[in-house]
Formats: sequence, structure tokens, C-alpha cells
Amino acid sequence: MTEWTTICRVNDIPVLGARRVARPQGMDVAVFRSSEDKVFALLDRCPHKGGPLSQGIVFGETVACPLHNMTIGLADGCARAPDEGCTPRFACKVDAGQVFLDTAELATLAIDLLPPRAGPGASTGAVGDQTFAVQAPHSA
Repeated sequence: MTEWTTICRVNDIPVLGARRVARPQGMDVAVFRSSEDKVFALLDRCPHKGGPLSQGIVFGETVACPLHNMTIGLADGCARAPDEGCTPRFACKVDAGQVFLDTAELATLAIDLLPPRAGPGASTGAVGDQTFAVQAPHSA
């Protein structure tokens, strides 16, 4: 039997927006709310370059990544054509106006994925990306 963790009330999530859920291990989970009050949960990481999906624009049952506008389906976590890739999806339910996430998934799903890093020498966060050296500006 699935054990559920209470996250928030549906009304705590902005319509066509998201709320982030921090976890003790692994990256945050983004909980989204559609205009029809449907609730979805995805890892807060775009499969393309690691952008924070919680900061994206929600339309219908999709979210556009704020970095490169890649469109991700909220129900399945997969990119819409012509883009490719998926981000992990978390089981969620709404009962009496409360949002719940699967407790076991919160503790185990995608905890091994590394968050994207910014700055000199950082990877973009996409799977298989190489790090690279950045030269300092030349002084006069």
C-alpha cells in the first residue's frame, strides 16, 4: 500500500504555476497546478540543460523550460516533439484540497542525479555534457 506525504493545499500552488518541494537528498520536486486545478509533480530539472522547470511557464498540461523553451508534458515528464528527453515524474494525488506525494518516491526517485552547476568550468547539466575550461579576460 502506498504511503503519502502531505505537501500543501492545492490553493498554495499558483494557477498555471508551481511550488518546489525540497528533499533531504536529491534535487527538488516541482508540483504544478493547471488552470483546471489538476496537480502534477516532476523533478525540478529539464532533461535538456537542467533548467528549473518550477520557474517555467505552464500552459494546458505542459510546462516550458525557462532556459530554452523546451516543452515538457506534466503528466508524463516527456518533451514534446521535436524535442526529446524525459524528466522523472512523481506520483501525486489530491484529497479534500490537500496535495500528497508518494513517500517512497520522494525518498528514492532520482536522488542520484546531480543538480546543474553554474560558473566557470561547469557542465550545463545535460546527460553526457563535458566540463570545459573558461579563460579569464585579458588585462590591458
